[in-house]
Amino acid sequence: MNTHFISMPLWSTASYGDKAETSALELSVLGDHLALCRGSHAHMFALHCAARAMHGFVATRFVTTVLLVALLIAASFIVL
Repeated sequence: MNTHFISMPLWSTASYGDKAETSALELSVLGDHLALCRGSHAHMFALHCAARAMHGFVATRFVTTVLLVALLIAASFIVL
């Protein structure tokens, strides 16, 4: 089985041999897009941050959290 490899790349850039740099217009459009995305997902982002904070709190105090949950479950059976 003979395989042939193409040594030339199959892609090209729009820099035409110059250094690829970001234009001010591209940065402006990107900033507008990020602001739009951030605004439309603000509630989910806040929920995600709260979940990460809660996970960090619980993960560092795992044994204490398990004991506290077990104590609360036991107390709920005693009260009932």
